[in-house]
Amino acid sequence: MQDVKFSVLMSVYAREKSQYLRECLASMVDQICPPTEIVVVEDGPISKELSDEIDVFREKLNIISVKLDANVGLSAALNEGLKHCRYELVARMDTDDVSLPARFLRQIDYMQRFPQVAVSSAWIEERNQDMTLVRSIRRLPEHHSDIVSFAKRRSPVSHPAVMFRKSAVLAVGGYPSVFPEDYGLWSVMIVRGYEFANIQEVLLLMRTGEDFITRRGINFLKGELKLLAFQRKIGFLTNSDYVMNYIIRCAVRLPPDSVKKALYKLAR
Repeated sequence: MQDVKFSVLMSVYAREKSQYLRECLASMVDQICPPTEIVVVEDGPISKELSDEIDVFREKLNIISVKLDANVGLSAALNEGLKHCRYELVARMDTDDVSLPARFLRQIDYMQRFPQVAVSSAWIEERNQDMTLVRSIRRLPEHHSDIVSFAKRRSPVSHPAVMFRKSAVLAVGGYPSVFPEDYGLWSVMIVRGYEFANIQEVLLLMRTGEDFITRRGINFLKGELKLLAFQRKIGFLTNSDYVMNYIIRCAVRLPPDSVKKALYKLAR
């Protein structure tokens, strides 16, 4: 594998925990194929504890801080950060997750071998908050045709484990102002003909809270329904797809918490 320079794009905001950020950045240090730079967007003022953790790793990881005066939300923060990424290949990373040591080695190799692929991700292992318990593994289809079919019902790649080509994301206007913003972006890119892939291997540990499932209630549903309208508007969903997804989302988000948990396990 040729020596390839690439960026990692993160966003941090005031309410995040410094311990989780430390573990996240430590996983960047442990990469077999380390990033050339890490662009960290500070989405509004952050705590001294978070700033101190960033400074501890700044030189070792070549961290570039992009400081925003106010919290603008993930979509706008990532779009701003993307402007500061100097390299064509950009990996996403959430500041409370942990990448396995071979993550970037696998993804860089894949993106080199398949230059037609604009977006790739991998399987992720969903764990509890202290990372001691495996809740589930999110397995995703490997090939583009299967990914497109999968995308009609659920997000087709795992955002925290994504690597994409910057030029392709910029060509479609970056992250749209919808929620979830990543699903909106993938929908636009699929409509525009960009190719996707998923590496069939767990490359990231995702931290999930005790209320990860139950907090996805009515407010989360409102965002999803706006996303469905966006997907129909851009031609990603047909009218029948839209109606079916509308029914499914309501059926999943509105029941009691015990039912939500059971449905989530079945979906995984």
